[in-house]
Amino acid sequence: MAFDTEFVSEFTYRPELCLLQFATADRCVAVDPYEVKDLSAWWNMMADDKTLVIVHGGREEVRFCMTSVNLPPRQLWDVQIAEGLRSRSFPLGYEAIVKRVLGRETDGRETRTDWRRRPLTSGQLSYAVDDVKHVLEIYERQREWLNKHQRMAWADAEMQRMIDEVAVERAPESWMRLSGLHRLSGSELAVAREVYRWRDLEAAARNRPMRKILRDDLVLEMAKRRPTSEADLLAVRDMNRPEYKKSAPELLACVVSGLGIPKQDLPVLPKSLDEEKSHDEQVIGQLLGLALANRCAELNVAMSLVGKTSDLRHLVRWHAYGEREGTPPRLTQGWRAEVCGDLLRDVLNGKITLRVADPQSDHPLVFERRVQVS
Repeated sequence: MAFDTEFVSEFTYRPELCLLQFATADRCVAVDPYEVKDLSAWWNMMADDKTLVIVHGGREEVRFCMTSVNLPPRQLWDVQIAEGLRSRSFPLGYEAIVKRVLGRETDGRETRTDWRRRPLTSGQLSYAVDDVKHVLEIYERQREWLNKHQRMAWADAEMQRMIDEVAVERAPESWMRLSGLHRLSGSELAVAREVYRWRDLEAAARNRPMRKILRDDLVLEMAKRRPTSEADLLAVRDMNRPEYKKSAPELLACVVSGLGIPKQDLPVLPKSLDEEKSHDEQVIGQLLGLALANRCAELNVAMSLVGKTSDLRHLVRWHAYGEREGTPPRLTQGWRAEVCGDLLRDVLNGKITLRVADPQSDHPLVFERRVQVS
């Protein structure tokens, strides 16, 4: 089953589902969730182990499923991820994938539609259904290619990783995704956690996006300043708004609660990959980035899917500096180890030499094992 959704996320705690589109081998349909109130039959199908669900950029579809029945999809294929495993482009939009894989043009004129409004026009419905019209054929072409090139295991692993990442968003420690936490002390982290949790509950109760309740940077600013009075709280830039003044007692209670946590119970961050980098670490990371980019060009796989700058820093710290707390670097696990793990470790160990082979090539560098001279 090909599956897509149209939703609006700017105004509510969770994105508002406005339309569902489905395609099988013989027909395409749209379902109006404002008319069909109970969609549990579909979400349970999506979460069973019998129904192969094929999506494009399907994180939001996974979120809808997990929110509705508290279960993840069991058989999911994302054509966007699959295309990144057989080309150097990721993430590609639906129109680009249709053109690349099938050589066809699609209509993207309704991308700014307010999908909450009714009735939908015939043009809007045609555009929506077109989003699933070609998905099954794209899937068949991708599967054939990935099987031929022994990359199906890569695809399966990446689909599961995407689902796992969505599940982590719902975990109690999701507050740790706030950017800049590594600059805070233990007691400041405790305050940030309390304020974040209050924001989450308030957003859910008022059905508004969390960042409309309180921006991320203001959560961190409160943790650093630890205001003790309403005047202190409202003295923070951008906090002098009526809605913040109204919430001042609750926010100050969060500060008191965070500061009251015993030292032994203060939150501790996992080894951060966002800490300030030393100059040496930056240089090593850049060298590994060259090696990774060249390797991905050789294999025709998207570097942005294989590894990010944070993954390279994790590998440097783990391998070169011996900081081996927590999970091993992603670049040394699974199919990524097959693509680049040995190469990057050998670069770090000084076992590889680098030279320019063909300046006109899209992968002009050659990494060769050093010849040991006795």
